[in-house]
Amino acid sequence: MTQGRQGPAQGRQEHHQERPEHREHQERPLLNRRLAGFGTTIFAEMSALAARTGSINLGQGFPDTDGPEEIREAAVRALRAGHGNQYPPGPGIPELRTAVAAHQERFYGLTWSPDTEVLVTTGATEAIAAALLALVEPGDEVIAFEPYYDSYAACIAMAGGVRVPLTLRAPAFRPDLDELRALITPRTRLLLLNSPHNPTGTVLTPEELSGIAALAVEHDLLVVTDEVYEHLVFEGSHHPIAALPGMRERTVSISSAGKTYSYTGWKIGWVTAAEPLVTAVRSAKQYLTFVSGGPFQYAIAEALQLPDTFFTEFREGMRRKRDLLAEGLRSAGFRVYEPQGTYFITTDISPFGKEDAYAFCRALPERCGVAAVPNSVFYDDPEAGRSQVRFTFCKREGVLEEAVERLRRLG
Repeated sequence: MTQGRQGPAQGRQEHHQERPEHREHQERPLLNRRLAGFGTTIFAEMSALAARTGSINLGQGFPDTDGPEEIREAAVRALRAGHGNQYPPGPGIPELRTAVAAHQERFYGLTWSPDTEVLVTTGATEAIAAALLALVEPGDEVIAFEPYYDSYAACIAMAGGVRVPLTLRAPAFRPDLDELRALITPRTRLLLLNSPHNPTGTVLTPEELSGIAALAVEHDLLVVTDEVYEHLVFEGSHHPIAALPGMRERTVSISSAGKTYSYTGWKIGWVTAAEPLVTAVRSAKQYLTFVSGGPFQYAIAEALQLPDTFFTEFREGMRRKRDLLAEGLRSAGFRVYEPQGTYFITTDISPFGKEDAYAFCRALPERCGVAAVPNSVFYDDPEAGRSQVRFTFCKREGVLEEAVERLRRLG
């Protein structure tokens, strides 16, 4: 009677082997299909290549010196005083939210309630992720400037949105508002803007912003705007789109401390928007990091109150570095598209008889000891930026001078 009986483990094993749907389940990729194609970021790849070859890293945009000493000391004081060592409030500490609101009024005449219209985030990247996860549903179309910072594409995908690129084309990299109008459909939910724009360095003019705002109002679109380089404008000036008629109630403005104060590792960012929008973004953000950077929040609250001379000197110092690297890249043989803002320069490698920027950047560290980033990875259609390479100039002048000397070997 017991000869034909199977043990529990044996029975389960044979049962599973007979189910074709189980075999299909085993063959399914581990990574969520929305993130297919989003592997290691280009910044991590090229930074690792720079480290392995001992190259000067002009690919990833982080400074090689720390920011103001008084701001670092403010973080130390907070740590020692026990300020922020435990969970800070979910929306951010009151001191920082008040400082963010004061900054917006001081520089742009925008008034926001620190209690209901400011949200502190783990850098601007989390703010963008939280905004898109909160405001975009599967199938919604999101129009974004192309080339775009790589996290934009990933965050749209995670939200289930459909990415619709508005391509900024060399040499001017200006948005075509007629093309933007043609891209808007009944499924369009949101415009994702970035000015000053990474990687091209384009700064939107008041006329361009007014045209974009008019389309947003006409089609009842939301706008998420990444303004982390707001204090690094070399030509013209920064104008928040939230200040334009009809835009306050539909715009989520995002910025952060990393680029302005050269403490990128602290990851302190913020959102300013009308209360219903902040409430929506906070609903998503609280399930990402919940809170972070407690002591650093106190330090950045002080940083936002630095005198105008700090912001002026910071911008002018970075302008000198831009000019130094731009001239050096020209002398090395690159076609240079001089940026109006940010701390990146886009170049074209066609004068070298090269067209594949990715292959060029993979070989560059071995050829001359410098690392850069191919712009093609920031396009949906890699051919649109196939010969473009991005360099950063947020390094010490001596480092930039050495990088230029190495790049001249290419000639």
